[in-house]
This record gives sequence, structure tokens and C-alpha cells, in this order.
Amino acid sequence: MNEALKNIMTRKSVRAFTDAPVSEAQLTELVKAGMAAPTAVDTRPWDFIVVTDKTLLGQLAESLPYAKMTAQAAAAIVVTGDLRRQHGGEKALFWLMDCSAATENILLAAESLGLGAVWTALFPEAERISIVRKLLGIPEHSIPLNLIPLGVPAGKPRAKDKYDPARVHKNRW
Repeated sequence: MNEALKNIMTRKSVRAFTDAPVSEAQLTELVKAGMAAPTAVDTRPWDFIVVTDKTLLGQLAESLPYAKMTAQAAAAIVVTGDLRRQHGGEKALFWLMDCSAATENILLAAESLGLGAVWTALFPEAERISIVRKLLGIPEHSIPLNLIPLGVPAGKPRAKDKYDPARVHKNRW
């Protein structure tokens, strides 16, 4: 199996981290990977908030029901979509697809760097969006899609084999 496919197949959601730090260089690589994702008409409607402040990480963990692991994470990245910069204007939903592609790139890049990460959803939950918007000062024209806690994995997390041939249809349903 080539390295790209191996990285895809071994990626896993990591929710437990050691105390080891994540370097600025690694955080930059993760954001660069996010920005390498495709977007509708190459509009790149994203912004990334890299959170390393332990107090903020704790507040995010305390405030978000499915992101408790953020308190132990070395860092987190919030992926946001700017409605003004997306293809199709402010009412379109292309930002959602574009930022999802960026998120997957970040998750795969984390795996390739030996880091663990997990996608925790903010959108479409209005309360979660409001909490993160307030804590991180996100403007109204930008919607936080998710929070990605990350760090060095604790233990030996394992990838799941999710291939299900019953979900594959050829030529027609």
C-alpha cells in the first residue's frame, strides 16, 4: 500500500493525549494542509484559529459537550467558513464542503505527523457556534464548523476498518 493510502487507512479519532507539546512548525504544517484542500471555484472561504492557550482550551472543553478532551490537548484548531468569501454568495453552503475538505486534510496531516486529532462538530448547533464565537471572538460573517483538539496520542489508538461492500453500488443503485 502506498504512503498516502496507508495514512488514510490508519487515521483514527484520538480523544486522549499525553502532556507532550505540539510544535509551532507542526501547527503550521497542519494549517498548510488544510489550506491545500480544494474549494468551489478556488474561493478558499476558510479561516483557522489555532488555540494553544491552556485556559482557552479548558474553557472550550468545559463549554462544549463533545469536546471534553480539549482540556488535555496540546492545541486545537477551529475551522471557520467566511460566508462573504464562499462561492455563490452569503446564502450558499459551499463553505461547508470547502471547510470539511480542509478539516479532513488537517486530520490526515496530523496522522502523518504522528499526532492524534478528532473532529468535534460545532455547526449546525447554534449553541455550540455561539459559545465558540464568543470565546474566540469570531465575527458574525464567519461560521465555526468544528473544533479539532490535537496532541500526541496517549496509549495505542487503532484505526477501524470501515469498508463495507454492501454500501457500494455499481452503475446504479
